[in-house]
Amino acid sequence: MSRFTERLPLLPERPQVQYAVTLVLCFVALWVRWVLDGAFPPGYPFVSFFPAVILSSFLFGPRPGALAAVLCGLFAWYVFIPPRGVFALNHGTVTAMLFYTGVVVVDILLVHLMQAANQRLRAAREEVRQLAEERGHLVERAELLFQEMQHRVGNNLQMVGAVLSLQMRGLVEPTAKRALGDAAARLQVIGNIQRQLYRQDGQLVPLDVFLGEVSSKIMASSARPGITCTLEAERDIVLKPDSAVPVALIVSEAIANALEHGFADREAGAIHLRVVRLDGTIQLSVEDDGSGLPQGFDPELADSIGLRISRVLCRQLGARMELRSGRESGACMTLVLPLSRLADPAPDED
Repeated sequence: MSRFTERLPLLPERPQVQYAVTLVLCFVALWVRWVLDGAFPPGYPFVSFFPAVILSSFLFGPRPGALAAVLCGLFAWYVFIPPRGVFALNHGTVTAMLFYTGVVVVDILLVHLMQAANQRLRAAREEVRQLAEERGHLVERAELLFQEMQHRVGNNLQMVGAVLSLQMRGLVEPTAKRALGDAAARLQVIGNIQRQLYRQDGQLVPLDVFLGEVSSKIMASSARPGITCTLEAERDIVLKPDSAVPVALIVSEAIANALEHGFADREAGAIHLRVVRLDGTIQLSVEDDGSGLPQGFDPELADSIGLRISRVLCRQLGARMELRSGRESGACMTLVLPLSRLADPAPDED
């Protein structure tokens, strides 16, 4: 019903039809009043004409309604107001016609105001619909641009890594060659991390999904099919962007160390990642069943570039990192993050 009233008045582009139907309504009202004349007591000359005026105004607007008001008033005056058959002017006739005029004017005015409000409502709804469509297009474009930016940043980082790898081929000195190789590998890892950090809609990827993708990339690039990497993580843990990248780098270093040192002379083994909330912190561990830490190994005194980078990143995060021997064999790296590194929850959408 509301949809119908919003389309009123009907047939605005065909006024001839509007006025023709209005005339029909007026004559139908005259016929009904004539047929029922004997059923009404004296003093009800307009009883069937009011609906014709209101209906004409409601369906076609104030001008057809005014036409109906004039015609119906003339019909009632000539046919049903004594003395009948003439347009008599006396005190009673003038009073009746003034009453009729006041009622139909108020009726037409109220109907017109209702239709004007409906037209404004329809225009507002159409404007909202257009704004929603434009917003949808803008959001879609923004998501595409954001996704493209993420891919370009990742691609640029990986390109720099590839350039370093090419430069490394011309070096002979082992230390410089190894340093460039490590730098190229880490840039490749950062590029992969950057590309996995956000979903296509721009939302941050939960940590379990994020670490799963990062670890899968590292294991695939290691070409060690006999070594598996599993992930056990609580769902819906989302880190801030400036925390997720350092965490992923630390995890990448731990996996790379396990592959390079823990499984240096082994073709098979297992690496297990675990992420839990515990005692008001987020605890992330990387444990392997490899050869374990060397005798007397002290992480704080180690000069490995990977461990030094991990310690620097750990300080930036305000976190605590532990490196110890595994429960049965191998080694375990544990990273303890404060809850302040969690991303703010997204606001609920209406």
